[in-house]
Amino acid sequence: MPKTSSHIKCSECGVFSSNSDHCESCGVLISYQKKVTLKREAQVQKRIDKAKYELEHPNLAERLKEHPFFLYKVIGWILYSAFLVVSALGAFLAWFFAMVAAG
Repeated sequence: MPKTSSHIKCSECGVFSSNSDHCESCGVLISYQKKVTLKREAQVQKRIDKAKYELEHPNLAERLKEHPFFLYKVIGWILYSAFLVVSALGAFLAWFFAMVAAG
């Protein structure tokens, strides 16, 4: 099967390059597949960085639950419990309104 050559026009300088990932005159990335791959890798890295940040910087209730002073631990557990109760009530109300709307 004969190999076909593809010519890609550079968006920066307008020069046609053949079978290359980068422009032959200015060096800009012109391969669509490489651009998509780099974009996906950047998105994955962004999600990894976000997860690392959330692990390294917990919220106030989580920090207080791990504090060595007993009183701060109690306050942390109270805040955590209050957040949990409010979330459960919100979920119940959302479910209830959905059931009422469904008939």
